[in-house]
Amino acid sequence: MTNCTFAEINSALRENERFAVLGHVRPDGDALGSQLALALSLKQLGKDVRVWNEDGMLEKYSFLPRAELLTKPPAGPEDVDVAIALDTAIQNRLGTALEVIGSAKIWINIDHHPSNPGYGDLVYIDSTAPATGQILFELIKSERLPIDHAIAENLYVAISTDTGSFQYPNTTARTFEIAAELVRLGVDVGSVSQQVYENFPRRRVELLRELLRTMRFEGKGRVASFSLSLKTAAELAVIPEDNEGLIDHLRAIRGVIVAVFFEELADGKVRVSMRSKNERVDVCAICQKFGGGGHTLAAGARIRGMLAEVEERVLKAICDVVDCNS
Repeated sequence: MTNCTFAEINSALRENERFAVLGHVRPDGDALGSQLALALSLKQLGKDVRVWNEDGMLEKYSFLPRAELLTKPPAGPEDVDVAIALDTAIQNRLGTALEVIGSAKIWINIDHHPSNPGYGDLVYIDSTAPATGQILFELIKSERLPIDHAIAENLYVAISTDTGSFQYPNTTARTFEIAAELVRLGVDVGSVSQQVYENFPRRRVELLRELLRTMRFEGKGRVASFSLSLKTAAELAVIPEDNEGLIDHLRAIRGVIVAVFFEELADGKVRVSMRSKNERVDVCAICQKFGGGGHTLAAGARIRGMLAEVEERVLKAICDVVDCNS
């Protein structure tokens, strides 16, 4: 697959009028920040822009500048000139946001997941970028698209969250240079970091307590996992976004190579999130065996089956790779 150029994307953005900016279901900070940043840049060009996500704006990211622009998709289909998928490795993970695109002359796919097959008319995938927000910054600067404080803050949150606050291995010198440019545009690092990392509802901490009670280890402590049943989720009245980042508590344990979070869903599937601390253990490849994908060190899948049964299947697949018996 060959990427298009930033110039080609720029032409599509400037020459068309009606846009839909979309992101994946169960969005994270990179998806939401990227959607808002590009939408705001397009609006400054005078474009008619819709910003849709199946889940709408998450409570924890409601502080983002112009967060109110990002909504759940409408009930019926709408025609646009250009549909833009951001940070979405598989097109069907756009969910209901994909379903309401009645027609679009051009589909643009901008992403950093190596498992992205390259759907769309204009495709730009950079698997070396730690966040889609970083790709968007390069696009905006390269093509002289509008950028201001609001756009900068959304991009900063996108990059910060997908790099684990600039801690993950794919964080580069360029990532820090971009962060510095965003700070020069007015991003208040202390304030933003407090909103993102120090502003959790109490129910999230109570959820963590219950998850730790289910914690188990395989393969001499190399694989750690915990699980969330529908029953526990209902008893705690948690919402899906409360789960974000909790897997990092497992990942941080000394000796653990792979961390796994199993979440029972109402549709008869189990949502599986995986994190690896060693590039020789490619969790994207493991998740692809179950119809999922992602990155070498962070990936996921949705697997049909009972919670306990899915746990055993997935943990066995991981142990086969990690060689838990050695």
